Amino acid sequence: MTSAGPSVVLVTGASGGIGSAVSLAYARSGARLVLLARSPDDLDRLARRCLEAGAAGAVPVVADVADGGAVREAVRDVVAEHGRVDVTVHCAAVVAYGRFGDVPAEVWDRTVTVGVLGTANVARAVLPTLAAQHGGGSLVVVGSLLGEVTVPFMSSYVTGKWAVRGLTRVLQQEARATPGVHVALVAPGSVDTAIYELAGSYAGRQGRPPPPVYGPERVAEAVLRVVAGRRRSAFVGVTNPLVRLGFVTVPRLYDVLVTPLMRMAGLGRDQVDPHAGNVLRPSQEVRTP
Repeated sequence: MTSAGPSVVLVTGASGGIGSAVSLAYARSGARLVLLARSPDDLDRLARRCLEAGAAGAVPVVADVADGGAVREAVRDVVAEHGRVDVTVHCAAVVAYGRFGDVPAEVWDRTVTVGVLGTANVARAVLPTLAAQHGGGSLVVVGSLLGEVTVPFMSSYVTGKWAVRGLTRVLQQEARATPGVHVALVAPGSVDTAIYELAGSYAGRQGRPPPPVYGPERVAEAVLRVVAGRRRSAFVGVTNPLVRLGFVTVPRLYDVLVTPLMRMAGLGRDQVDPHAGNVLRPSQEVRTP
């Protein structure tokens, strides 16, 4: 906590999965929460849960991180209401499965836009505020193991997460010139969230998290740890170092194995028709295939 009274915490992608888990973890610490996502009904339910969990406040904000103006307005409203923002946790992401040539350009581009430009929009809105306010504050970006390795059938998501990792590292380097501003990256492996069932798919089957799979609460714990300790990064997943090692040291073997492993463990059994999932529309407007 960098200010007197409850911390003010902004969470993007708050309506489900890791974002919800982070929001509830901060709620239990008594924080004032601003919950940003595209789905108003999901946000309203989460806000009620956060208040029941002990949050000093929980305000839902319906906005798309790909809309830079909406993100800036949300941050301005937070500062106008509370005088500051202590922690921003950027969790928003969408996923589309399928070979590169099979995913429609609109869906592929939107996945990258949410991942990369969404992160840039949040950073543009938040970092000047952190630099200007007394005590600074933290920006935590939720990345992925897929920001360090590649897998087939997820080219748009992988492209976005590699770019997000690079952007976050640059932001960390530049933040050295602004005392008090803390930038961190939390990179989980497989996490048990609805992002897989809500993902678009042009692979003939729906995506699923390959084992080992962790609960989103584990990622939320890592987020709170990096903020409390002003750490630069954290990883969630015991096999992540082994996967990274294989990707870097034996790339030919990795490439031979990764496609059959992805077909076996990263895609479901049931056939599905091609669909965009929640890539183009909020999750509450999407029927699970």
